[in-house]
Amino acid sequence: MKLEKILATVWDYFLMTVGSVIFVMAWTSFLIPNGLASGGLTGLCTILQYGTGIPVGWTYPALNVILLLLGFLVLGKGFGFKTIYVIAFTSILFEVLPKFPALEVLMDEKLLVVLVGSVMESVGIGIVLLRGGSTGGLDIIAMIINKFWPISVGRVYLCLDIFIISTLLLVPEKGLVDMIYAYLMMVAFSFGIDFVLLGDKSTVQILVFSEKYKEVADYIINDMRRGVTALESVGWYSQKESKVLMIVARKNQMQEIVSGVKSIDKKAFISVSSAMSVYGEGFEDVKDGLKKIKKDK
Repeated sequence: MKLEKILATVWDYFLMTVGSVIFVMAWTSFLIPNGLASGGLTGLCTILQYGTGIPVGWTYPALNVILLLLGFLVLGKGFGFKTIYVIAFTSILFEVLPKFPALEVLMDEKLLVVLVGSVMESVGIGIVLLRGGSTGGLDIIAMIINKFWPISVGRVYLCLDIFIISTLLLVPEKGLVDMIYAYLMMVAFSFGIDFVLLGDKSTVQILVFSEKYKEVADYIINDMRRGVTALESVGWYSQKESKVLMIVARKNQMQEIVSGVKSIDKKAFISVSSAMSVYGEGFEDVKDGLKKIKKDK
């Protein structure tokens, strides 16, 4: 059991290392060489570099100290140690990687830089967050808010980044166009980080209208291991009473459920819609910071 725990910890740190490299290369290989910025603490450090000449490798670790202490207090020591490692490692990378010009990719098409940069950054940070760490900065704020309230990490980034990006207008030789590219980067990253973090947790609500609802319900429960709710229904045209089956499942199970229903009843009518938040057994825990705070008091 102890060996398994050690191997799990090593695996966590290995993945955080890979994620950190991807994250830093998004900036040092694509965004900064092409004069672009974005949101987050790294974006703020980049804007400071454009305006003052102070390297990101200096401001990034310095500005992380206060937020790191906050992470210790709210998210626990395990979070803090992993984050210290990631911050230290990424700070070194921000200092070392720019010394290798061969790693810089210069592009005339800024939108392509935005696309590549946002994908790399969201994948890198997503890997780190999934292993319980953080690259610091707004990651810590986002994780604290997401711990107590059902607000997506991407939305937190979206709100906090608006002010940071707007400071580009204060930097000489930067203007409205640069700010627009930064906002595009921000939006792309927001969607990307949600996709990475919530991809396999996305849920759908499926409604099944079938005369063979008993067979379909048994299939869902016994074969798919998902719950089913049978709702009383009346077909208004036929005035025939029946039952509508409501199933809430992971998005990656949708195709299998639909195929299974069609194999039982080819005439079945199926409606599928996205479920933004699902709480309860088999899904997510209810996050209510207000109740928690009240209980602690």
